[in-house]
Amino acid sequence: MAHTLIGTVISDKRDKTITVSIASRETHPLYRKQYTKTRKYTAHDEKNEAKVGDRVEISEIRPISKTKAYNLVKIIEKSRGRVELKEEV
Repeated sequence: MAHTLIGTVISDKRDKTITVSIASRETHPLYRKQYTKTRKYTAHDEKNEAKVGDRVEISEIRPISKTKAYNLVKIIEKSRGRVELKEEV
C-alpha cells in the first residue's frame, strides 16, 4: 500500500494543486525535549474540492510534476471558516 499522510490544507490557490502541512512531534536524541517539526507537501486535487483549513488524507503516487508526488485521497474534515483579525488604524 502507498505511503499515506494526514494534514491540513494551507493553500489552494493553484489549479488542481493543494499544499498540505503535516506536523509531527519528535524528541531530541540528546536533550530529550519534544519539538514540533512541520513539513509541506504539494498534492494533486483533480476536482479542486479541498479548501484552506480542511483536514485531508494524501497518498504517495508517481511524480506528476517537479514538486507533486502525492494525490488527494479524501477530505476527513471540512474547515469551519476562518477568523480574520481587524487591522489597527
